[in-house]
Amino acid sequence: MRLILLIFLFISFKVFSFQEHARVYFVDKPHAANLLTNPVKILSERSISKKKLHGIPIDERDVPVYNDYVSAIRKQEGIIVKARSKWFNCIHVLGSVENIRTLADFNFVADIFFADPRFNAGGLGRKEQRHQGIHKNKFEEEVLYDYGATTAQNGQINLQALHSIGFTGKGMQIAVLDAGFTKVNTMKAFQYMRNNNHLLGGYDFVNRSHDVFAYDQNSHGTQVLSVMAAFIEGEYVGTAPDAGYFLFRTEEAGQETPAEESYWVEAAELSDSLGVDILNTSLGYSTFDNPNYNYHPGDMDGETTFISKGAQIALDKGMLVVTSAGNEGNNRNWKVITAPADVDGLTVGAVDAEGTYASFSSVGPATGGKIKPDVMARGVRTAIVLPDDSIRFLNGTSFSSPVMAGATACLWQANLSKSNREMMKMIRQSGHLFDDPNNEYGYGIPDFSLLVTTAPLNEEAYSGEFNIFPNPTKGKFHVVFPENIFYADIDLYDVLGKWVYRKKISSINNEVNIGHLNSGVYIAKISSKNTKRILKIIKQ
Repeated sequence: MRLILLIFLFISFKVFSFQEHARVYFVDKPHAANLLTNPVKILSERSISKKKLHGIPIDERDVPVYNDYVSAIRKQEGIIVKARSKWFNCIHVLGSVENIRTLADFNFVADIFFADPRFNAGGLGRKEQRHQGIHKNKFEEEVLYDYGATTAQNGQINLQALHSIGFTGKGMQIAVLDAGFTKVNTMKAFQYMRNNNHLLGGYDFVNRSHDVFAYDQNSHGTQVLSVMAAFIEGEYVGTAPDAGYFLFRTEEAGQETPAEESYWVEAAELSDSLGVDILNTSLGYSTFDNPNYNYHPGDMDGETTFISKGAQIALDKGMLVVTSAGNEGNNRNWKVITAPADVDGLTVGAVDAEGTYASFSSVGPATGGKIKPDVMARGVRTAIVLPDDSIRFLNGTSFSSPVMAGATACLWQANLSKSNREMMKMIRQSGHLFDDPNNEYGYGIPDFSLLVTTAPLNEEAYSGEFNIFPNPTKGKFHVVFPENIFYADIDLYDVLGKWVYRKKISSINNEVNIGHLNSGVYIAKISSKNTKRILKIIKQ
């Protein structure tokens, strides 16, 4: 019997020593959108009623794990599915280390975490507490983009800091006043915009036509729009992919006449009646085909040209006017900004990938000494999309302007209570030369990671506010809770939008220690059932 027992123990050891427990996390729930439109398919009426009673959102955590993913895992050799969790969007499996690791080959597998931490080396298993399931709420979901060709131009102003926490322009409206929008209604690059009803309408003021796409002799507007609105998975992400867009043709590309200024003002008026938030105009006026109509550099005072006077009224009406500075920097006979860049709006000059002033970018000041341009963005080899859906890299303040207009829409989405002038002031103050502006750079290149504000977010009014102290911190800080709030989660992101830390806190145990993180600026998202806040934290 002793021999038999020893053999049995040996066999048992061999069999069970090769079986490991692990949790396999999935990237998404493809059926979530359909099920959430009809929650009675996934929740009882009682459950739905209770959630409504207590203000608990029905979100993707209530959606079951996608069964096709589970079935595919079950079919793998040596794998046994033991359990599943919809809250964490994962399944529990049993199998050999080798067989479990092969599951990472599925494109729908986000991560694998072994119960035995020895097998989590080599990046196969990040700390399991990072997997909190798919959590979508009123604050917006986390957004992680592969920016592709737009990595540099979006990254130069640290726009990822806003995108990563869900501020992608949703709910904001931008009117693009330009020369032509060839194939915007058919291009692959704008399929995302069309599918999500972000193309709100348009008008051709030159031809007096509601078909703004009929004119196909110029694609400048298409290129400008792409910088803000185009989205090609893994290849291109505009600065405000979730904003809504009106397209207005006001420029007659074949000639230069004062009528184009009138078209522009007319379009601005229509924009105001539609409730548009932001006007982007990558146009500038100085000279005309008939030299008798020409302006002079001294006329760039925000009060002389018709288009500038119209732009000033647009600002007074509450719209935020974003304009290109102009491409006259190398023109010895002009050199300065062109109308309507001389108004009190946000005038954008051009820099290259290194942040160096582009010699063609028009300079300031506006007549009277007003600082112009206001800020700078990528205008040298800016990634744009042509009507044939090819991605190209072009030069011009025409493209630095939409970089900034889209980014402004994202920032304004996070600060809806702010006025247009307050928004412009915030952006100028984040420029790297704010304390020492000049005629080439204005206030410099904005840093949108510094503009994640403490204002209540979206349309909701929250009761009370979280706060932190000390800030800056050398490692430890405390979270101050609003009255009648006792528990919360705090998540930290770096300036590129990468998640780096999470902790559950309470009004009693409210100390947070980030001593292990590198020095720098971090974005904190503090959220509870009833209130949420975003704060900037400086780690010394």
